[in-house]
Amino acid sequence: MPETTDSSWPFDITEINAPDGSISAKFVSVGATLTELWVKDKHGVARDVVLGYDDNSRLASDPDHPVFNAIVGRYANRIKDGIFSIPISENPDPSAPNTYHIPTNDANGRLKQLTVTLHGGIVGWDRRHWVAVEKSATSVTYKHVDEGDEGFPGTVTAFVTHSVDNHGILRTKIYATASEKTPIMLTQHVYWNLDAYQDDADILEHELRIDASRYIEVDKLAIPTGRFTDVADTPLDFREERKIGAQWTKTTNLIGEGCVGYNGGWVLDHPRADIPAVTLKGNTSGIQLDITTNQSAIVVYTSYWLNTPRKAIHGGPGAKYGSSSAVAIEQQGHIAAINIPEWDVDHIYGPGRDYQWSSEYKFSTGQAQNPMRKARNSSYVSS
Repeated sequence: MPETTDSSWPFDITEINAPDGSISAKFVSVGATLTELWVKDKHGVARDVVLGYDDNSRLASDPDHPVFNAIVGRYANRIKDGIFSIPISENPDPSAPNTYHIPTNDANGRLKQLTVTLHGGIVGWDRRHWVAVEKSATSVTYKHVDEGDEGFPGTVTAFVTHSVDNHGILRTKIYATASEKTPIMLTQHVYWNLDAYQDDADILEHELRIDASRYIEVDKLAIPTGRFTDVADTPLDFREERKIGAQWTKTTNLIGEGCVGYNGGWVLDHPRADIPAVTLKGNTSGIQLDITTNQSAIVVYTSYWLNTPRKAIHGGPGAKYGSSSAVAIEQQGHIAAINIPEWDVDHIYGPGRDYQWSSEYKFSTGQAQNPMRKARNSSYVSS
């Protein structure tokens, strides 16, 4: 991919800190991207638990384009053939006036012919310049105006606010409006290694829990088939905490021919902002992450195609971030719902219908516990 920036682009760093010193984060304006996130391990030592570059200009120019921790849009994940219609249909008429064509830029990383639009197109929101419109000691707000980039209809104006709070909390909220009907599905594409490369170079010993009993079935190009898979008795079952590598050998071909690991979406059983959707815990650091979100699905990617020099704090540049060295967790809507009308999932926004996305990341060093165990005996969860 050619460079999409030049030396005039601002890569200034904004740092925010919780008053109690429990968490510190750094961001840059390209992609409103999280570049560092420091939280304390079980020994009280601060660790940077997200991947990234020492040279942040690579966010806009790295040809491998791993999408390190940016806001992804206008439509996250995959669009089959780069085609959709409004109203939506499974097989849009390519010549119809209500059909839109977005540049294709991916085919699950393996096929030479690019037949899929991934994460917004050739230059998605993660490689666009966002303007910092408000800053404080504990928060930063960025604005981006998408004037029909990549062939999407209408103009979308988006604001993202990143903030930190006492007791190890990071929050991200996004609000977007559109001038006409258009698909919007956003995510924050964060790569986690909660051990921060202290000992293990991978995340196979990390414990993961996902509040989901259904997985979004996909074809060989990672495009949803429209069907859901029951996770019970499969390598996709993370309803109870277990190591990511617990059934690693059984994941062969799960994310593509000859590939091992995870790269797909789970439909959340309780898509509510007051119930943790995901819990992740580092084996060495003891750092536990609980994610709550208002989104309906979670995508988990165990970095099979990653091949990027690490930050110096992670032992780079001599060592690389590689396959299974991190886990990306993406809170979003149902993958490719704009081509699957039978799901009855509405990703079309416009005048009178604004878009809102929110997630909270809570860090601790307590004993990992499935919060749904308590929730089942609590009045705040419906049966």
